[in-house]
Amino acid sequence: MDEYFDVLAIGHVAKDRNIVGEKSEIAAGGAVYYGGMVLLRLGLRVAVMTRLAKEDFDILDELKEAGAKIYASPAPQTSGIENFHPDPNSDRRICRLLGFAGPFRITDIPPVRARIYYIGTVVPGEEDLPFIKEIASRGPIALDPQGHMRKEMGEELISNGWPQAREVIPLVHYLKVDDREAAALTGEQDRFKAAEVLRSWGAKEVVLTHRTGVLVNAGNEVVEAPFRPKSLAGRTGRGDTCFSSYFGRRLLGDSPAAAARFAAALTTIKLERPGPFRGSLEEVEARMREEIPPR
Repeated sequence: MDEYFDVLAIGHVAKDRNIVGEKSEIAAGGAVYYGGMVLLRLGLRVAVMTRLAKEDFDILDELKEAGAKIYASPAPQTSGIENFHPDPNSDRRICRLLGFAGPFRITDIPPVRARIYYIGTVVPGEEDLPFIKEIASRGPIALDPQGHMRKEMGEELISNGWPQAREVIPLVHYLKVDDREAAALTGEQDRFKAAEVLRSWGAKEVVLTHRTGVLVNAGNEVVEAPFRPKSLAGRTGRGDTCFSSYFGRRLLGDSPAAAARFAAALTTIKLERPGPFRGSLEEVEARMREEIPPR
């Protein structure tokens, strides 16, 4: 019998180089790393399907120690991105590909069932359309298409459209984009209009992050919640953290508005600290009370 989880997170766990101003460090990265740590903090049962070089399997230890079940396939190399933030207080970053662990295959999918299948792409080529369709046949999808929208131009990774967007988006329950990706996909600079277009293409709920907060379009509910960090020391992983905290709270029964507010507060805390969210739910609730004091 298949093992059952709340979330099966699918994506490359990366070995990144993060450069903020003049400070450089090598750190674990990737959507399923940042997102997986949040989902585990929420108390959800999480399995992680990933690919990386055998000698880098120790990168997975933090997820494993936090309670995740790991399904890792050995690869010739580990995916990695250099994230360069020229100004520590700016949202701007320059990305460069350091390595690629290769594409997932349908035969890599572990014998598990999940309430949500979270596909978090980081680099181009992680999954193809048949793979996504196979996952969609198994249950609801939460998708971050960042890797699908990236392309190497010279030495830099840039967002360069997503030719299969109109085929994939109708398969998706929770879709995450940032404001630049949303504009590139829809041609709409207004984030509210862009989110509405993406939902009209078939996504049930659109989560759009931007420099100052998160916008959610869930059809009957369109809500926005602010980020109010004291610094941007933990800028890398912002979108992954916000998205996973949003759909994680939706799995736990929150309304879109409540989940958006929770995700914004948790992401605010994460933005102040490098690495994944390692705080407590009590800390998030305290931050929410600071933002909107009880009556």
